[in-house]
Amino acid sequence: MNKNFCAARDAGFCDPLEIADPDERERALMAALPAQIQHAKAAAPAFAELFAGIDAAGVNSRAALARLPVTRKAELQARQQRLRCTDAFGGYSAIGWAARGGRGAKRVFQSPGGVYEPQGQGADYWRVARALFAAGVRAGDLLHNSFSYHLTPAGSMMEGGAHALGCTVFPAGVGNTELQLQAINDLRPQAYVGTPSFLRILLEKATELGVPTASLSKALLSGEAFTPSLRDWFLARGVAAYQCYASADLGLIAYETSAREGLVLAEGLIVEIVRPGTAEPLPDGEVGELVVTSFNPDYPLIRFGTGDLSAVLPGRCPTGRSNTRIKGWLGRADQSVKVRGMFVHAAQVAEIMRRFPALGRARLVVEGALAQDRMSLHIEAQAMAAVEGLSEQIEATIREVTKLRSEVVWAAPGSLANDGLVIEDARSYH
Repeated sequence: MNKNFCAARDAGFCDPLEIADPDERERALMAALPAQIQHAKAAAPAFAELFAGIDAAGVNSRAALARLPVTRKAELQARQQRLRCTDAFGGYSAIGWAARGGRGAKRVFQSPGGVYEPQGQGADYWRVARALFAAGVRAGDLLHNSFSYHLTPAGSMMEGGAHALGCTVFPAGVGNTELQLQAINDLRPQAYVGTPSFLRILLEKATELGVPTASLSKALLSGEAFTPSLRDWFLARGVAAYQCYASADLGLIAYETSAREGLVLAEGLIVEIVRPGTAEPLPDGEVGELVVTSFNPDYPLIRFGTGDLSAVLPGRCPTGRSNTRIKGWLGRADQSVKVRGMFVHAAQVAEIMRRFPALGRARLVVEGALAQDRMSLHIEAQAMAAVEGLSEQIEATIREVTKLRSEVVWAAPGSLANDGLVIEDARSYH
Protein backbone atom coordinates (compact mmCIF):
# COMPACT_ATOMS: atom_id res chain seq x y z
CA MET A 1 0.00 0.00 0.00
CA ASN A 2 1.28 3.50 -0.81
CA LYS A 3 1.41 6.34 1.70
CA ASN A 4 -1.73 8.05 0.36
CA PHE A 5 -3.72 4.83 0.65
CA CYS A 6 -2.54 4.21 4.21
CA ALA A 7 -3.26 7.82 5.18
CA ALA A 8 -6.80 7.54 3.78
CA ARG A 9 -7.41 4.33 5.75
CA ASP A 10 -6.03 5.91 8.93
CA ALA A 11 -8.42 8.83 8.42
CA GLY A 12 -11.41 6.50 8.10
CA PHE A 13 -11.73 6.27 4.32
CA CYS A 14 -11.50 3.21 2.10
CA ASP A 15 -9.04 4.85 -0.31
CA PRO A 16 -7.83 8.31 -1.45
CA LEU A 17 -10.43 8.52 -4.23
CA GLU A 18 -13.17 9.05 -1.65
CA ILE A 19 -11.64 12.39 -0.67
CA ALA A 20 -10.36 13.46 -4.10
CA ASP A 21 -10.90 17.04 -5.23
CA PRO A 22 -14.36 17.08 -6.93
CA ASP A 23 -13.12 19.18 -9.85
CA GLU A 24 -10.22 16.82 -10.44
CA ARG A 25 -12.59 13.84 -10.31
CA GLU A 26 -14.87 15.46 -12.88
CA ARG A 27 -11.96 16.32 -15.18
CA ALA A 28 -10.67 12.74 -14.96
CA LEU A 29 -14.10 11.29 -15.80
CA MET A 30 -14.62 13.59 -18.76
CA ALA A 31 -11.08 12.89 -20.02
CA ALA A 32 -11.74 9.13 -19.87
CA LEU A 33 -15.21 9.32 -21.44
CA PRO A 34 -14.28 9.48 -25.16
CA ALA A 35 -12.10 6.36 -24.90
CA GLN A 36 -14.87 4.44 -23.12
CA ILE A 37 -17.41 5.41 -25.78
CA GLN A 38 -14.99 4.41 -28.53
CA HIS A 39 -14.38 1.10 -26.73
CA ALA A 40 -18.14 0.47 -26.43
CA LYS A 41 -18.55 1.12 -30.16
CA ALA A 42 -15.64 -1.17 -31.05
CA ALA A 43 -16.30 -4.05 -28.66
CA ALA A 44 -20.08 -4.09 -28.07
CA PRO A 45 -22.19 -4.42 -31.26
CA ALA A 46 -25.30 -2.91 -29.65
CA PHE A 47 -23.43 0.34 -28.97
CA ALA A 48 -21.78 0.25 -32.39
CA GLU A 49 -25.29 0.36 -33.82
CA LEU A 50 -26.69 2.85 -31.30
CA PHE A 51 -23.76 5.28 -31.65
CA ALA A 52 -23.26 4.96 -35.40
CA GLY A 53 -22.13 8.31 -36.78
CA ILE A 54 -21.18 9.66 -33.34
CA ASP A 55 -17.61 10.93 -32.98
CA ALA A 56 -16.48 9.50 -29.65
CA ALA A 57 -13.70 12.10 -29.37
CA GLY A 58 -16.32 14.84 -29.14
CA VAL A 59 -18.15 13.27 -26.20
CA ASN A 60 -15.97 14.85 -23.54
CA SER A 61 -18.47 16.80 -21.42
CA ARG A 62 -21.78 16.23 -19.66
CA ALA A 63 -23.53 18.34 -22.28
CA ALA A 64 -22.14 16.15 -25.07
CA LEU A 65 -22.99 12.98 -23.15
CA ALA A 66 -26.58 14.21 -22.70
CA ARG A 67 -27.02 14.17 -26.48
CA LEU A 68 -26.54 10.39 -26.58
CA PRO A 69 -29.61 8.13 -26.27
CA VAL A 70 -30.52 6.45 -22.99
CA THR A 71 -30.60 2.64 -23.02
CA ARG A 72 -33.24 1.24 -20.70
CA LYS A 73 -33.63 -2.28 -19.30
CA ALA A 74 -36.59 -3.12 -21.55
CA GLU A 75 -34.52 -2.36 -24.65
CA LEU A 76 -31.59 -4.42 -23.38
CA GLN A 77 -33.93 -7.30 -22.53
CA ALA A 78 -35.64 -7.19 -25.93
CA ARG A 79 -32.32 -7.21 -27.79
CA GLN A 80 -31.01 -10.09 -25.67
CA GLN A 81 -34.12 -12.12 -26.44
CA ARG A 82 -33.89 -11.35 -30.13
CA LEU A 83 -30.22 -12.38 -30.37
CA ARG A 84 -30.24 -15.20 -27.82
CA CYS A 85 -29.14 -17.83 -30.34
CA THR A 86 -25.99 -15.88 -31.25
CA ASP A 87 -25.20 -13.57 -28.30
CA ALA A 88 -26.59 -14.14 -24.81
CA PHE A 89 -25.79 -10.52 -23.85
CA GLY A 90 -27.50 -8.98 -26.88
CA GLY A 91 -24.36 -7.20 -28.05
CA TYR A 92 -23.99 -5.05 -24.93
CA SER A 93 -21.05 -6.98 -23.44
CA ALA A 94 -17.45 -6.63 -24.60
CA ILE A 95 -16.64 -10.14 -23.37
CA GLY A 96 -18.07 -13.59 -23.99
CA TRP A 97 -17.08 -17.00 -22.68
CA ALA A 98 -13.51 -17.37 -21.42
CA ALA A 99 -12.66 -19.92 -24.12
CA ARG A 100 -12.88 -17.17 -26.72
CA GLY A 101 -9.48 -15.80 -25.81
CA GLY A 102 -8.92 -15.83 -22.07
CA ARG A 103 -10.48 -12.44 -21.18
CA GLY A 104 -13.96 -13.84 -20.98
CA ALA A 105 -16.70 -13.89 -18.38
CA LYS A 106 -15.87 -15.49 -15.05
CA ARG A 107 -19.55 -16.08 -14.37
CA VAL A 108 -22.85 -15.27 -16.05
CA PHE A 109 -25.93 -14.35 -14.00
CA GLN A 110 -29.64 -14.21 -14.72
CA SER A 111 -31.80 -11.40 -13.38
CA PRO A 112 -35.62 -11.48 -13.30
CA GLY A 113 -37.09 -11.35 -16.78
CA GLY A 114 -34.38 -13.55 -18.24
CA VAL A 115 -31.75 -10.79 -18.48
CA TYR A 116 -28.15 -12.07 -18.47
CA GLU A 117 -25.18 -10.16 -17.06
CA PRO A 118 -21.49 -11.04 -17.29
CA GLN A 119 -18.98 -10.97 -14.46
CA GLY A 120 -15.45 -10.24 -15.61
CA GLN A 121 -12.22 -11.45 -14.09
CA GLY A 122 -11.24 -8.50 -11.88
CA ALA A 123 -11.12 -8.52 -8.09
CA ASP A 124 -14.01 -6.66 -6.40
CA TYR A 125 -15.58 -6.58 -9.85
CA TRP A 126 -18.65 -4.65 -8.64
CA ARG A 127 -16.59 -2.17 -6.51
CA VAL A 128 -18.50 -2.92 -3.30
CA ALA A 129 -15.55 -2.60 -0.89
CA ARG A 130 -16.15 1.13 -0.33
CA ALA A 131 -19.73 0.52 0.80
CA LEU A 132 -18.66 -2.20 3.20
CA PHE A 133 -15.87 -0.03 4.60
CA ALA A 134 -18.30 2.88 5.13
CA ALA A 135 -20.55 0.46 7.06
CA GLY A 136 -17.68 -0.30 9.42
CA VAL A 137 -16.49 -3.59 7.96
CA ARG A 138 -12.75 -4.08 8.38
CA ALA A 139 -10.01 -6.59 7.55
CA GLY A 140 -10.27 -9.67 9.74
CA ASP A 141 -14.06 -9.49 10.14
CA LEU A 142 -16.21 -12.53 9.45
CA LEU A 143 -19.05 -11.52 7.15
CA HIS A 144 -22.36 -13.41 7.25
CA ASN A 145 -23.63 -13.09 3.66
CA SER A 146 -27.38 -13.72 3.32
CA PHE A 147 -27.66 -12.53 -0.27
CA SER A 148 -28.43 -15.12 -2.92
CA TYR A 149 -25.55 -16.93 -4.62
CA HIS A 150 -27.85 -18.44 -7.23
CA LEU A 151 -28.91 -16.89 -10.56
CA THR A 152 -28.43 -13.28 -9.42
CA PRO A 153 -25.02 -11.77 -8.51
CA ALA A 154 -25.88 -10.20 -5.14
CA GLY A 155 -24.04 -12.80 -3.05
CA SER A 156 -20.96 -12.68 -5.26
CA MET A 157 -21.01 -8.88 -5.33
CA MET A 158 -20.76 -8.64 -1.56
CA GLU A 159 -18.25 -11.48 -1.30
CA GLY A 160 -15.90 -9.81 -3.79
CA GLY A 161 -15.95 -6.56 -1.84
CA ALA A 162 -15.40 -8.36 1.47
CA HIS A 163 -12.41 -10.27 0.11
CA ALA A 164 -10.93 -7.00 -1.20
CA LEU A 165 -11.03 -5.67 2.37
CA GLY A 166 -9.43 -8.81 3.81
CA CYS A 167 -12.57 -10.36 5.32
CA THR A 168 -13.67 -13.97 5.61
CA VAL A 169 -17.15 -14.76 4.26
CA PHE A 170 -19.76 -17.25 5.38
CA PRO A 171 -21.90 -17.85 2.24
CA ALA A 172 -25.26 -18.26 3.98
CA GLY A 173 -27.51 -17.41 1.02
CA VAL A 174 -31.25 -17.03 1.50
CA GLY A 175 -33.67 -18.99 3.69
CA ASN A 176 -32.87 -21.76 6.22
CA THR A 177 -33.34 -19.32 9.09
CA GLU A 178 -32.58 -21.75 11.93
CA LEU A 179 -29.46 -23.10 10.20
CA GLN A 180 -28.24 -19.55 9.68
CA LEU A 181 -28.82 -18.78 13.36
CA GLN A 182 -26.85 -21.88 14.28
CA ALA A 183 -23.96 -20.59 12.16
CA ILE A 184 -24.16 -17.15 13.80
CA ASN A 185 -24.10 -18.81 17.23
CA ASP A 186 -21.17 -21.07 16.31
CA LEU A 187 -19.03 -18.68 14.22
CA ARG A 188 -19.86 -15.32 15.87
CA PRO A 189 -19.57 -13.07 12.79
CA GLN A 190 -19.04 -9.35 13.25
CA ALA A 191 -20.96 -8.23 10.16
CA TYR A 192 -24.06 -9.10 8.14
CA VAL A 193 -24.92 -8.36 4.53
CA GLY A 194 -28.34 -9.07 3.05
CA THR A 195 -31.82 -7.56 2.87
CA PRO A 196 -33.25 -5.55 5.78
CA SER A 197 -36.27 -7.85 6.04
CA PHE A 198 -34.19 -11.02 6.42
CA LEU A 199 -31.95 -9.47 9.05
CA ARG A 200 -35.07 -8.60 11.03
CA ILE A 201 -36.38 -12.16 10.60
CA LEU A 202 -33.06 -13.53 11.90
CA LEU A 203 -32.98 -11.26 14.94
CA GLU A 204 -36.64 -11.90 15.83
CA LYS A 205 -36.18 -15.66 15.48
CA ALA A 206 -33.02 -15.49 17.57
CA THR A 207 -34.95 -13.79 20.37
CA GLU A 208 -37.70 -16.41 20.12
CA LEU A 209 -35.24 -19.31 20.30
CA GLY A 210 -32.81 -17.72 22.75
CA VAL A 211 -29.92 -17.78 20.28
CA PRO A 212 -27.26 -15.12 21.05
CA THR A 213 -26.41 -12.72 18.22
CA ALA A 214 -24.34 -10.20 20.19
CA SER A 215 -21.33 -10.66 17.88
CA LEU A 216 -23.26 -8.98 15.04
CA SER A 217 -22.61 -5.26 15.41
CA LYS A 218 -22.63 -3.95 11.82
CA ALA A 219 -24.54 -4.58 8.62
CA LEU A 220 -24.70 -3.48 4.99
CA LEU A 221 -28.21 -3.82 3.58
CA SER A 222 -29.61 -3.56 0.07
CA GLY A 223 -32.32 -4.87 -2.23
CA GLU A 224 -35.22 -3.29 -0.32
CA ALA A 225 -36.32 0.02 1.14
CA PHE A 226 -34.55 0.71 4.46
CA THR A 227 -36.60 3.05 6.64
CA PRO A 228 -35.29 5.15 9.56
CA SER A 229 -37.62 3.27 11.90
CA LEU A 230 -36.09 -0.06 10.90
CA ARG A 231 -32.59 1.43 11.21
CA ASP A 232 -33.45 2.42 14.80
CA TRP A 233 -34.93 -1.04 15.46
CA PHE A 234 -31.59 -2.61 14.51
CA LEU A 235 -29.63 -0.07 16.58
CA ALA A 236 -31.70 -0.97 19.63
CA ARG A 237 -30.49 -4.55 19.16
CA GLY A 238 -26.85 -3.59 18.82
CA VAL A 239 -26.54 -3.57 15.02
CA ALA A 240 -25.43 -0.40 13.21
CA ALA A 241 -26.91 -0.99 9.75
CA TYR A 242 -26.22 1.01 6.60
CA GLN A 243 -27.60 0.76 3.09
CA CYS A 244 -26.14 0.72 -0.38
CA TYR A 245 -27.66 1.03 -3.83
CA ALA A 246 -26.33 -1.40 -6.42
CA SER A 247 -27.52 -3.27 -9.49
CA ALA A 248 -26.53 -6.43 -11.33
CA ASP A 249 -25.72 -4.37 -14.43
CA LEU A 250 -23.66 -1.60 -12.86
CA GLY A 251 -22.42 -2.83 -9.50
CA LEU A 252 -22.24 -0.33 -6.65
CA ILE A 253 -23.88 3.00 -7.52
CA ALA A 254 -24.06 4.75 -4.12
CA TYR A 255 -23.63 4.02 -0.42
CA GLU A 256 -24.57 5.37 2.99
CA THR A 257 -22.07 6.78 5.45
CA SER A 258 -22.09 7.45 9.18
CA ALA A 259 -23.51 10.92 8.44
CA ARG A 260 -26.84 9.29 7.49
CA GLU A 261 -27.42 12.09 4.96
CA GLY A 262 -28.24 10.54 1.61
CA LEU A 263 -25.97 8.19 -0.33
CA VAL A 264 -22.51 9.05 -1.69
CA LEU A 265 -21.96 8.12 -5.34
CA ALA A 266 -19.46 5.37 -6.05
CA GLU A 267 -16.25 6.17 -7.88
CA GLY A 268 -15.79 5.43 -11.58
CA LEU A 269 -19.31 6.32 -12.68
CA ILE A 270 -21.02 9.27 -14.32
CA VAL A 271 -24.51 9.71 -12.89
CA GLU A 272 -27.26 11.90 -14.36
CA ILE A 273 -30.82 12.56 -13.23
CA VAL A 274 -33.14 12.77 -16.26
CA ARG A 275 -36.80 13.58 -16.73
CA PRO A 276 -38.72 10.25 -16.65
CA GLY A 277 -39.41 8.92 -20.12
CA THR A 278 -36.77 11.14 -21.74
CA ALA A 279 -32.99 11.55 -22.06
CA GLU A 280 -33.10 15.15 -20.77
CA PRO A 281 -30.96 15.89 -17.66
CA LEU A 282 -32.70 17.74 -14.84
CA PRO A 283 -31.20 20.43 -12.57
CA ASP A 284 -29.74 19.31 -9.25
CA GLY A 285 -32.48 18.80 -6.68
CA GLU A 286 -35.15 17.74 -9.19
CA VAL A 287 -36.42 14.17 -8.84
CA GLY A 288 -35.98 12.05 -11.95
CA GLU A 289 -34.64 8.80 -13.33
CA LEU A 290 -31.10 7.87 -12.37
CA VAL A 291 -29.00 7.24 -15.51
CA VAL A 292 -25.49 5.80 -15.19
CA THR A 293 -22.47 5.63 -17.49
CA SER A 294 -20.06 2.90 -16.44
CA PHE A 295 -16.32 2.69 -17.13
CA ASN A 296 -16.34 -1.09 -16.81
CA PRO A 297 -14.41 -2.31 -19.90
CA ASP A 298 -16.19 -5.69 -19.86
CA TYR A 299 -19.75 -4.33 -19.75
CA PRO A 300 -19.49 -0.74 -21.02
CA LEU A 301 -23.02 0.52 -20.36
CA ILE A 302 -23.34 4.11 -21.60
CA ARG A 303 -26.28 6.20 -20.31
CA PHE A 304 -28.01 3.16 -18.84
CA GLY A 305 -31.40 4.01 -17.38
CA THR A 306 -31.85 2.28 -14.03
CA GLY A 307 -35.60 2.89 -13.94
CA ASP A 308 -35.18 4.23 -10.39
CA LEU A 309 -36.04 7.72 -9.17
CA SER A 310 -33.62 9.84 -7.17
CA ALA A 311 -32.32 13.39 -6.85
CA VAL A 312 -28.99 15.09 -6.17
CA LEU A 313 -28.45 16.43 -2.65
CA PRO A 314 -26.59 19.75 -2.34
CA GLY A 315 -23.26 20.01 -0.55
CA ARG A 316 -20.70 17.45 0.54
CA CYS A 317 -21.04 14.55 2.93
CA PRO A 318 -20.15 15.63 6.51
CA THR A 319 -17.77 12.66 6.72
CA GLY A 320 -15.45 14.37 4.23
CA ARG A 321 -16.23 12.14 1.27
CA SER A 322 -16.19 14.46 -1.70
CA ASN A 323 -18.34 12.78 -4.34
CA THR A 324 -21.89 13.89 -5.14
CA ARG A 325 -24.69 12.63 -2.90
CA ILE A 326 -28.14 11.44 -3.93
CA LYS A 327 -31.29 11.08 -1.86
CA GLY A 328 -31.40 7.33 -2.38
CA TRP A 329 -34.20 5.29 -3.94
CA LEU A 330 -37.38 7.36 -4.32
CA GLY A 331 -39.51 5.03 -6.45
CA ARG A 332 -39.72 3.76 -10.02
CA ALA A 333 -39.38 5.97 -13.08
CA ASP A 334 -40.89 3.55 -15.60
CA GLN A 335 -44.43 4.74 -14.88
CA SER A 336 -47.44 3.64 -16.88
CA VAL A 337 -51.17 3.32 -16.39
CA LYS A 338 -54.00 1.63 -18.28
CA VAL A 339 -56.89 3.96 -19.13
CA ARG A 340 -59.97 2.68 -20.92
CA GLY A 341 -58.01 -0.26 -22.28
CA MET A 342 -55.04 1.85 -23.48
CA PHE A 343 -51.61 2.06 -21.82
CA VAL A 344 -50.26 5.55 -21.19
CA HIS A 345 -46.52 5.85 -20.50
CA ALA A 346 -44.30 8.53 -18.98
CA ALA A 347 -42.56 8.93 -22.35
CA GLN A 348 -45.89 10.00 -23.89
CA VAL A 349 -46.36 12.69 -21.25
CA ALA A 350 -42.82 13.85 -21.99
CA GLU A 351 -43.59 14.00 -25.72
CA ILE A 352 -46.69 16.12 -25.09
CA MET A 353 -44.70 18.58 -22.98
CA ARG A 354 -41.82 18.64 -25.49
CA ARG A 355 -44.23 20.21 -27.99
CA PHE A 356 -44.92 23.08 -25.57
CA PRO A 357 -41.45 24.02 -24.28
CA ALA A 358 -42.60 27.21 -22.53
CA LEU A 359 -44.62 25.20 -19.99
CA GLY A 360 -43.43 23.97 -16.60
CA ARG A 361 -43.65 20.69 -14.72
CA ALA A 362 -46.61 18.45 -15.55
CA ARG A 363 -48.43 15.47 -14.10
CA LEU A 364 -51.09 13.30 -15.73
CA VAL A 365 -53.74 12.39 -13.17
CA VAL A 366 -56.21 9.53 -13.73
CA GLU A 367 -59.29 9.66 -11.51
CA GLY A 368 -62.73 8.11 -11.15
CA ALA A 369 -63.95 4.62 -10.41
CA LEU A 370 -62.70 1.67 -12.41
CA ALA A 371 -64.19 1.63 -15.95
CA GLN A 372 -65.16 5.31 -15.51
CA ASP A 373 -61.69 6.77 -15.99
CA ARG A 374 -61.05 10.42 -16.63
CA MET A 375 -57.67 11.99 -17.32
CA SER A 376 -56.42 15.48 -16.60
CA LEU A 377 -52.99 16.93 -17.33
CA HIS A 378 -51.95 19.27 -14.51
CA ILE A 379 -49.41 21.84 -15.72
CA GLU A 380 -47.43 24.39 -13.70
CA ALA A 381 -47.98 27.55 -15.75
CA GLN A 382 -51.00 29.24 -14.29
CA ALA A 383 -50.44 32.47 -16.22
CA MET A 384 -50.62 30.55 -19.51
CA ALA A 385 -54.28 29.68 -18.89
CA ALA A 386 -55.20 33.06 -20.34
CA VAL A 387 -53.49 32.33 -23.67
CA GLU A 388 -56.35 31.91 -26.09
CA GLY A 389 -56.74 28.39 -27.47
CA LEU A 390 -53.71 26.96 -25.62
CA SER A 391 -55.70 24.51 -23.50
CA GLU A 392 -57.46 23.23 -26.60
CA GLN A 393 -54.12 22.81 -28.44
CA ILE A 394 -52.69 20.77 -25.56
CA GLU A 395 -55.83 18.65 -25.31
CA ALA A 396 -55.64 17.91 -29.04
CA THR A 397 -51.98 16.90 -28.62
CA ILE A 398 -52.92 14.58 -25.76
CA ARG A 399 -55.50 12.88 -27.99
CA GLU A 400 -52.94 12.57 -30.80
CA VAL A 401 -50.22 11.06 -28.59
CA THR A 402 -52.28 8.85 -26.25
CA LYS A 403 -55.47 8.27 -28.32
CA LEU A 404 -57.39 9.33 -25.22
CA ARG A 405 -59.25 12.46 -24.17
CA SER A 406 -58.00 14.62 -21.32
CA GLU A 407 -58.63 18.07 -19.93
CA VAL A 408 -55.89 20.52 -18.98
CA VAL A 409 -55.72 21.82 -15.40
CA TRP A 410 -53.48 24.84 -14.83
CA ALA A 411 -51.49 24.89 -11.58
CA ALA A 412 -49.40 27.51 -9.81
CA PRO A 413 -45.62 27.23 -10.25
CA GLY A 414 -44.14 24.97 -7.56
CA SER A 415 -47.50 23.46 -6.62
CA LEU A 416 -46.79 19.99 -8.06
CA ALA A 417 -44.67 17.83 -5.77
CA ASN A 418 -41.00 17.37 -6.70
CA ASP A 419 -41.21 13.57 -6.45
CA GLY A 420 -40.57 12.46 -10.02
CA LEU A 421 -44.15 11.33 -10.45
CA VAL A 422 -45.30 11.96 -14.03
CA ILE A 423 -48.42 9.78 -13.95
CA GLU A 424 -50.65 9.53 -10.88
CA ASP A 425 -53.31 6.83 -10.67
CA ALA A 426 -55.85 8.29 -8.23
CA ARG A 427 -58.72 5.99 -9.13
CA SER A 428 -60.85 4.16 -6.62
CA TYR A 429 -60.62 0.39 -6.87
CA HIS A 430 -63.23 -0.38 -4.21
